[in-house]
Amino acid sequence: MSGPASTERLRPARLAVPDVLRVGAFGLRTRPMRAFLSSLGIAIGISAMVAVVGISSSSRADLDAQLDALGTNLLTANNGSTMIGGTAVLPLAAESMVERIAPVEDVSATGRVADADVYRTDKIPAEETNGVVAYAARTGLLATTSTTVAQGTWLNDATARYPAVVLGSLAAERLGIGAPGPDTQVLIGGTYFTVVGILEPSALAPELDTAALTGWQIARSELGFDGHATTLYTRAAEDQVTAVQAVLAATANPAAPNEVEVSQPSDALEAQQAADQALTGLLLGVGAVALLVGGVGVANTMVISVLERRAEIGLRRSLGATRGQIRTQFLTESLLLSSLGGLAGAAIGTAVTFGYAATQAWIAVVPMWSVLAGLAATVVIGGIAGLYPAIRASRLPPTEALAAP
Repeated sequence: MSGPASTERLRPARLAVPDVLRVGAFGLRTRPMRAFLSSLGIAIGISAMVAVVGISSSSRADLDAQLDALGTNLLTANNGSTMIGGTAVLPLAAESMVERIAPVEDVSATGRVADADVYRTDKIPAEETNGVVAYAARTGLLATTSTTVAQGTWLNDATARYPAVVLGSLAAERLGIGAPGPDTQVLIGGTYFTVVGILEPSALAPELDTAALTGWQIARSELGFDGHATTLYTRAAEDQVTAVQAVLAATANPAAPNEVEVSQPSDALEAQQAADQALTGLLLGVGAVALLVGGVGVANTMVISVLERRAEIGLRRSLGATRGQIRTQFLTESLLLSSLGGLAGAAIGTAVTFGYAATQAWIAVVPMWSVLAGLAATVVIGGIAGLYPAIRASRLPPTEALAAP
């Protein structure tokens, strides 16, 4: 058979991308409150994850800035314990011997003053020491440990010979001293010392925060200090820290290197950061759970939307919409719903990070990967949550859908 013209099989029209977005957004526009509440769970999960990563990264950036300023080349050598459990004693020449290590750039020391408790006045009961410890200190201690003076002055060659004391930040607080001055005194080992300075908190030498620091000479003449250092603070060349650390114990106490405890103070800060990162992982898990709950909420919303819009589905099918187009409509609606929550969550999480960093005087850092990963997660969650409702909507027979109330 042949005819004047051949007939072409009718093909369903294809939806352009703008049409897909417009049709997919229809359900969100008609039910804005439901869309808001459904996307809220996604927003909470993403904001929690972005904020946790951002705060952790900001903390890390602040730590890196501190270490850059303070340096990671500080090593300490402390008198440890003897074989029988007693307290070891560093030789009197320990400082000079350590100074002879070629890569060592600076050495200073403190010495614990035994039986010299610190009190605000002689009216304080003997047992209420408040954890303040008396130390003899070398005048170069602050430069070596990168510690600064908050108020007053540090010890010098002149004041180190007189009853003058510099208090650590916590020591001053516990003794109730707000400012140094010629009329401000504390009692150390039965002798009154004038407070000439108060230190800022020391990041690399936190033991100084609870210390009452006197000059080496006055500690020997007035407090019975034996002259033995209990802690050596050593600055080494940046590229020789490991080498110096390996020989520091044997150099400080050649007769008993096993009685010397060598440490790198910056390692403590790194360990603290590692603990913070473990907590970050836990909080990320909580954010992931919130995101999962949000995904369940989106899926629930989409199932209800399909049930409520069966007449619309039937009408569209009767007008020629294919099953694929129905699936695309509802899947797009689910993706838009979760994406809106993801965008809002990323914005909230970023704002929380900047706000918290500002309160801590940190450098605010929000890794781009955390934002992109959060948005990608919302797309995946939205796709999974909308897949079943979309398939269910596409399988509704047009006659049954049109008959729905």
